[in-house]
Amino acid sequence: MAKKKASAKSDSTANLGFEAKLWLAADKLRNNMDAAEYKHVVLGLIFLKYISDSFEEHRVKLEAGEGDLAGANPEDKDEYLAANVFWVPKEARWAHLQAQAKQPSIGKDVDDAMVALERDNPRLKGALNKNYGRADLDKHRLGELIDLIGSIQLIDVASRSKDLLGRVFEYFLTQFASAEGKNGGQFYTPSCVVRLLVEMLAPYKGRIYDPACGSGGMFVQSEKFVESHGGKLGDISIYGQESNPTTRRLAIMNLALRGIEADFGTEHADTFRRDLHPDLKADYVLANPPFNDSDWFRKDDDVRWQYGVPPKGNANFAWVQHFIHHMAATGMAGFVLANGSMSSNQSGEGEIRRSIIEADLVDCMVAMPGQLFYSTQIPVCLWFLAKNKAEANRRKRKGETLFIDARKMGTLIDRVHRELTDADIQKIVTTYHAWRGEKNVGTYEDIAGFCKFATTAEIAGHGHVLTPGRYVGAQEVEDDGEPFDQKMQRLSAELNSQFAESTKLEQAIKANLKGLGYGD
Repeated sequence: MAKKKASAKSDSTANLGFEAKLWLAADKLRNNMDAAEYKHVVLGLIFLKYISDSFEEHRVKLEAGEGDLAGANPEDKDEYLAANVFWVPKEARWAHLQAQAKQPSIGKDVDDAMVALERDNPRLKGALNKNYGRADLDKHRLGELIDLIGSIQLIDVASRSKDLLGRVFEYFLTQFASAEGKNGGQFYTPSCVVRLLVEMLAPYKGRIYDPACGSGGMFVQSEKFVESHGGKLGDISIYGQESNPTTRRLAIMNLALRGIEADFGTEHADTFRRDLHPDLKADYVLANPPFNDSDWFRKDDDVRWQYGVPPKGNANFAWVQHFIHHMAATGMAGFVLANGSMSSNQSGEGEIRRSIIEADLVDCMVAMPGQLFYSTQIPVCLWFLAKNKAEANRRKRKGETLFIDARKMGTLIDRVHRELTDADIQKIVTTYHAWRGEKNVGTYEDIAGFCKFATTAEIAGHGHVLTPGRYVGAQEVEDDGEPFDQKMQRLSAELNSQFAESTKLEQAIKANLKGLGYGD
C-alpha cells in the first residue's frame, strides 16, 4: 500500500485546504441534524465512494486485460477478491447512486447499496449505516451531499482519489469530534497524540493491540509508520476491541478504507466483561481508554489483577493491568491516562502503582500539555511500559525510568484546542530513543525542566509518584551577564517610574470624573 509522495505543490493543494472546504460544504447540508447522527450519514457515503472508486480502478485494469489479467472477466467477483478489492454489485456503484441523487427514492437506494455491499463482502458485515431512508433525513440534501462527495475524484487524478478519500475520512472524524465536544470525543484521539504514541514505540513488525480502539486511529497511524520506514502492509497484525457498536463500525470502515486487515472480534463487547482476545500476547499495546471510568464491571478474582485489585470507583489501573496482561515477554505498551494515575493513593491505587514500579515495568512517563482533547479538559499523561527493559532498550535501562515534562509544548489552533507540532513530537521521540540507546538519534542527556531519568530507588523516595515535574526540576534560566546590584538598581528605577505613571493616571481619572460631576 506504499504510495508515491506527491510534489510539495500538489500535496499542499490537496491538504487541509481541500478537506476543510469539503467539510464546510458538507456541514452546510447538515441542517438541524445533530453531529452525532450526521457523522454516520457522511462517513458512510465517503466509505461507499472509496469502495466504488477502488472497484472501478481495478475494473479498468481487468478491461485492459494486460499481462496476468489477459482474458479476465470484469464482472467476475473472484477477480476482485483475489486483488484484495471489495466486490461492488451494480446497485452499489457510485455512478448508479449519483444518477439517482435527485430522485425521492435516493435514501432507499443508498440503504440497498449498503445491504448489497455487506451481503457480498463478509468483512463488512454489520459495519455500514443502513438508515438513509429514514423519514427525518432530507432527501434533497442527501442528494446534494452525494453530488458533493462525488466531486472528490475530480480534485485529483483517479489513482490518488482513494488516498484523498482516506484523508477526508480522517479529517471529518476530527471535525465531528470537535462538533460533538464532550458528547462524542470519546471515539477520537487527536492525531498528534496518536502519532507521538506510535513514534515512541516504533512498531515496525509484530502484533498490535488496542482494547479500547474507538475509530481505529492507533492502527491507521501504525500502518503509516511502518510504510514510512520502508515496511509494507501486513508487517503488523492488528487486534482490537470496542464496546460501542457504532464506533466499532467506524473502526471497520476506517481500516477498510486503507486495505488494512484487522481482527475486531466477533462483535462489540466490554473489555472487562468479555475479553475478545483472551490468549493474545501483543508486541505492542496502544490505547486511549476512558479516563477515570467509575461505571465499569469488575470481577474480584480476575486473572488480570496481578498487581492488586483496582477500585470499583476508577478503572484506570484496571486498564493498566489489562495492558500488562496482554503484553508479550518482550512487549511494550504506550497509552493515555488522566494525570491522577501518576500520583493517586486512593482506594489502593498507590499500592498497585508501587507494585508495577517495583516490577520494573515503567519505561517512560510524559506529562502532556492541556487542551489537546475535544472531549475533556482533564490533564493527561502518557505511560510507556516495557515487559523486559534489558531487551527493549539497547542501553539495558533496567531499574530506570525516563521522565519528560512536555506541558509547555504545543500550539493553540483555536481558543480552546492545542496541538503538538511536528517539532514537538520529534523532540520528545528523539529524547526517548536517545535514552534507550537507539542508533542515529544522538546522545541522551538530562535537560533541566524537560527530561531526567530516575532509578527505582529514587522513585520510591518520592513515594512512588510518577509525575515528571517531581524529577525534571525547574528550567534553567539563561544568565544575561548583568551584575546583580546593577540589575536591582535598574529594576527598582523601572518600578518607581511605573508607580509615578500610575499616580498620574489616577489623578487624571479623578479629575475627569470630577468634571463630569462625580467624585469629591
